[in-house]
Amino acid sequence: MMKEGWDIKGKMMNAFNLDDLSLKELRDLQTQVSRAIATFEDRKKKEALSELEETARKLGFSLAELTGVQVQKKRKSAAPKYANPASPSDTWTGRGRRPRWVEAALKEGKSLNDLAI
Repeated sequence: MMKEGWDIKGKMMNAFNLDDLSLKELRDLQTQVSRAIATFEDRKKKEALSELEETARKLGFSLAELTGVQVQKKRKSAAPKYANPASPSDTWTGRGRRPRWVEAALKEGKSLNDLAI
């Protein structure tokens, strides 16, 4: 059963009689409250960050300059340099760990130049 009530700030809200709710309804309510709290905190953090960035910008700085935090630049994706001769759709850019098909080809005596696109 819901009845209307007023919260501390005078806003109208629905009041629940928790004793009338089933266990499933209580758990659903708990999940909704947890989600609402998390989104509230995220929203407040974003608002605070935005205000700080605006204040720094007004003073002629970036927030990263003032905090000493370096902004990481995203690495561009590299074009594939090598292709699997057995399946040309299997490609490798030459970065990171070698795929199994590259390792197998090297064990067979092929070189990376043999696999180059």
